[in-house]
Parts: sequence; structure tokens; C-alpha cells
Amino acid sequence: MRTLIIDNYDSYTYNLFQLIAETYGVEPVVLANDDDSWHRMDLDRFDALIISPGPGRPQVERDIGASLDVIRESGLPVLGVCLGHQALGWLSGADVVPAPAPIHGYVEEIRHCGRDLFRDLPQGFNAVRYHSLCVATPAPDDLEITAWTGDSVVMGLRHRTMPWWGVQFHPESISTEYGPALLRNFRELALSAGGRGGGGTCPEHVPRWSLEVERVPGAADAETVFTELFGAQPYAFWLDSSRTGRGLARFSFLGDAGGPHGEVLSCSAGSGSVQVHDASGIGTAIYSSIFDVLDDRVRSRAVPADPAMPFDLNSGYVGHFGYELKRDCGAASPHVSPLPDAVWMSATRFVAVDHETEETWVVALTDGRPRSRTLAGRWVSEAAEVCRRPGGAPVAEDGPPAGEEFDPEPWLVRSREGYLADIEECLRLLRAGESYEICLTNAAEIPFDGSAHALYLRQRRLNPAPYAAYLRLGDHEVLCSSPERFLKVGRDGIAESKPIKGTAPRHPEPRSDDALRDELASSDKTRAENLMIVDLLRNDLGRICDIGTVDVPRFMAVESYTTVHQLVSTVRGRLHEDMSAVLAARACFPGGSMTGAPKLRTMEIIDRLEGRARGVYSGTIGFFGLNGTADLNIVIRTAIAHSGRLTVGAGGAIVLDSDPAEEYEEMLLKARAPLRGLGGLAGAPVSRGTPAAVRAADPG
Repeated sequence: MRTLIIDNYDSYTYNLFQLIAETYGVEPVVLANDDDSWHRMDLDRFDALIISPGPGRPQVERDIGASLDVIRESGLPVLGVCLGHQALGWLSGADVVPAPAPIHGYVEEIRHCGRDLFRDLPQGFNAVRYHSLCVATPAPDDLEITAWTGDSVVMGLRHRTMPWWGVQFHPESISTEYGPALLRNFRELALSAGGRGGGGTCPEHVPRWSLEVERVPGAADAETVFTELFGAQPYAFWLDSSRTGRGLARFSFLGDAGGPHGEVLSCSAGSGSVQVHDASGIGTAIYSSIFDVLDDRVRSRAVPADPAMPFDLNSGYVGHFGYELKRDCGAASPHVSPLPDAVWMSATRFVAVDHETEETWVVALTDGRPRSRTLAGRWVSEAAEVCRRPGGAPVAEDGPPAGEEFDPEPWLVRSREGYLADIEECLRLLRAGESYEICLTNAAEIPFDGSAHALYLRQRRLNPAPYAAYLRLGDHEVLCSSPERFLKVGRDGIAESKPIKGTAPRHPEPRSDDALRDELASSDKTRAENLMIVDLLRNDLGRICDIGTVDVPRFMAVESYTTVHQLVSTVRGRLHEDMSAVLAARACFPGGSMTGAPKLRTMEIIDRLEGRARGVYSGTIGFFGLNGTADLNIVIRTAIAHSGRLTVGAGGAIVLDSDPAEEYEEMLLKARAPLRGLGGLAGAPVSRGTPAAVRAADPG
């Protein structure tokens, strides 16, 4: 069956897309609700119309867009989901009113009439609800209520004379039962209702990109390698798997932007250009998106994967996308970061440490010319000698004793009162149906004129993380202790995301710690948070993955870190054959665990409430390999060192069950993590005193 979906800018539309394509065997066409090209489309080539979920109300033109006009003018059989269901009710004369209780991300038993959409579905099947509004009862004469909850909230309807059916719940959710069966019933209903159905010059040298590689027995001491090989370079990277384990990052990568093929790409969101500086310092501008430039660079320097190398980074680019780069991904971005929104270094000379086999690999890229091969081979030999040396003495622990934490609260950009007020506004918007989940954040700005590198060395011991990173980027440094993977693309084309939603503090007493862990795993609130983001990630991957390949092999598992327990899921899918790792990252950026859902509308809310750029925080750090692979984190638990201060972002997901005071404490808990090594370190503030006075004296 040929299906047209009107997308009301919902973050779960492509979960519907995947489910429909799997069930009907034909990919549907997706059209945004503000795309007026539907006037020029041949609607006769479709058999059915589906109106997607979305934020807002069916009475508001911005929320519903062209959906109502397409319903009226196409004559197609219609299935409305959530907002689409409410739109059918409203078109039929029903009122759309606040639900008795807003429900977002909870599973409910559905009772039904046993006919039409619900033929052969068991009574009381489970379905996921994401809504604050509902169709009011009693229904007008033209409508029949076909499904309901235990407290009589309308969950399904049909029009008595038009081929219109609606469901308030989400059949595409991972936790909804019988979604495919419901869609098969709709197909039968729709088809039985009569659905419509010049010459150039040769370059002097065509690069033949390849690698010079040496394997060194033993896991090199990463601190020694970074300090001796890359510590003096203005642009350097350390993708640091300081916490390893099954299913986590296995390798650490250390390198810089030097060498004959080195370069640095940087840009500010919305500028329309990318600045390129090669190893000699010569700068040029490319008038294009950073995503397109990176994608072109990776393709033009392609090096096939070597089966003998156990890691995916076979040279490529290492760096970050900042949150405001969402402007280049289809979202608005009214705030301007003082730092570049993207910086990517070519990883043409680097060291890889395998923490599982305890081996070290030294790698350099060559373009095939004799001089390039000679320089690459020489560097590999010299770097391998450094890797063979024993590690140096650890950084002196001159900071606070174990357990004492630096207090970020006096340095918050938005005070406790302001942050609590923002949480209350989030709750109001959730109840009004403007969002399902809002990932609200704050920031602390702390005076610091010490060594950011020394702080990172201490931090990686105190708070090890699987997706940690230290980036030196000219005039600023990034100190990241992230436990969360945004997107990994393997050599087999499998894309994987590991969203984290749900956080609880650790406790020194084992029984109390186990109790906190168990409470996190069973909490309705945290499970709802995680479910919403899992469905959002399934949607994001559904846009770019083959039909039937998006799945969730690990759902709501607890992972324990030094300071917190976290609720983690894994979402996977196989990328379309023509979808590169860079373009996949653009399609999914920014990570849904840092926005909430629906993503676009919720990011607008975040921009209004937070009132400032997030910068590197909430973006992603990682690599794109020349073999088409990628591994990118979510930038959380991170400090940015710039202009005599550290900036740390932290926040949490606001859902209907959120308690403002608890959310504030969770934000502080997360802000403390990247600052555990700060107290007592040279250059850090000694007093918790009067940060406002400090800022007044040093407004920069």
C-alpha cells in the first residue's frame, strides 16, 4: 500500500515510517506539514494518508500545518496518530481538551470495540501514551469511540461516514504491543474504502592514500605518550577510554594536527563557511557546511579498512560539533557561542592503545609519494620508541582528599531560584502538550588560570569514563568525562547509539548503593525518561537506516560509574547504502538525550528558557575514520577552559513527574563530576566566596 505521511515535526515520525515500510513492504513518502508542495503532488498515486504525532494542538495552524487541508482535499483514507487523532476529532466537531492527567512515556492497557483497527487484538493490550490533550466525550454523532483507557480517556475513534480512523496512543513505540497488527488492519480498511489509490589538466600527483603502521607490544602509558609526543602542540587530541569494559570503548587515540597532511577545520554555525588551516598555518575558506566539507574530505582521502587493525580510526578527523551547530541541521539557533561551533583536526599521525589486548599501534597517513612515505615511516619509528618507554610518575595528588568535592553552586549562571522557575515553566509546557520531555540545563563559570592539562590528568583518575576526551584547540581546551555514546558507525555499516536517561548518586555503603541502583532501575519516572529518548533515537535512526533493521538490543540497563548510576539503552540500525557516517551524524544531531522530544519544538523551548549558547556542551566529540566509520560521544560531564575560566554545563530531563527540587539537585550532582579534581589545584579559586564580585572585577 502506498502511503503519504504528513509529519507534524514530531521526533517519532520516522519510527512510524519504519513500521509502515516493514508492514506494507513499501516505503511511505514523508512530507513536512509546512511544505506546500503537496498542492503540486499527484495524490491519486497514494492509497492512504497518515497524520503523525506532534507538539501542540490541532486548532493551532503552526502546530497542525497543512494536515487538515490534505485530509479534506485528498479524499484519502486517513489514520491519525496522537495529534493526528485529535485533528480528526476536531474536524468532526469534537472538542480537544486537557486530559484528566497528562501522560508522557507511560504504558497503559487499552480497551476497545474489537472491530476495524482493533480486529483480532486482545483486550487490555499495552500501548504507550505521550499526550496532555484528548478528544472530549460525549463525541459528536459523526464519531464513534473505538478504544479507551480504564478511566475512559478516548484512545481510538472512527468517522461514521468518512474513511477516517485515529488512535491517541503511539503504535510505533518500542513498548506498544500489536503495532504491526493495527497497521495491517488499517491497510485492509483503507483498501476496502477505495484508497487511491570540459577538458581539464591532469594533476601532478594523484594521491594514493595508505598507512604506515607499527605494532608495539604492551599498552603504552597514555599520559607519557601524550605529554612527550603531542603535549607542546597547539592542536592535539586524546580520545581517552579511561574506563573500559565489555560493550564500552576499547581503544584510546592520541594525536595532533601536525605532519605534512595535517589540517584544522573550524566554523561558526550559520556563517556559511569553513576555515581551513594546513600544517604550515596557511588559511583558506570553503563556502559550505562543515558537514559537507568533512564528508568530502573523508571520501577523497578514503583508505580501506585493514582487517589486521582491530580499531576503526584508520586516520581521519578528530574533533567536535557544538550544540549551536543544530542551525546547520534544520533547527533554529538564536544564540552565539564565543568559541567555534566545530573544530576538526586531521588525524594523520596518531597512537592507538588497545586496552583489551594491551597492545599499542602507531599510525601515519601517506599519500604515496616517496617523501611522504619516508616522513611517515620516520615518525612511526620515533613514536614507537616513545611508546615502549615505561610510564612516568602520576600527577601529584595535591588536591582535596578523596570524597571532598568542589561546590559549583555559587558559580551558576542561573541561580537556584531562576532554575527552579524554569523547571516550573517546563512543567507548564508539558501539561499544555507543547513537549513530552525537555532537557533543561544550566552552566557554572569558575575562575581558573591553572593548567587545564593537569586538571584533566587528575580528573581521568577520579572520574574515569568510557568516552572521555581531552582536546587542545588553540586558545581553549575541552576536558570531557562522558559516559554516553551519541553515534557509532562500524565497518559493517551498523549505526549504534547508547542514550542515557536516568541518574542516581553512588553511596559509599554497598547496601545503600545497591538500593539506589535498584530504585533507579524500577523508577516509573526514569523509565519514562529513557523510553521517550529510546523512541526518539529509533526515529532518528529510522530516517537513515534500512527498513526493518532498527532495533533495541539492550533496553534500560543500569551502568555504574564512579559518582553515579545511569539508566542506559542501546539502539541500532543498518545505514542506507548511500548514507555516510558524517551525514548520519548530521541527520541525528544534536543527540536527543540533550534535547528532549519532539526535538525541534523542544529545542525552541530550551533556547527561550536558557537564554544563552551551550557551546561544546551538549554537542559531540569523536572521530570520523577514512574507512567510513565513526565513534562520537555526547558532551556531558565536561569542562571548557578558556579566557581564565572553566565553564561546566549540567542539567536533566524534565518530565511530568519531575520534582523541581530533585531536578535541581540532580543538576548539581552532574556539575560536580567534571570538577572533582579542581579543589586545591593551582589556579583554581580557593574560596567559595562571592563569585559575583569576581565576575564584576573580571567581566571577560
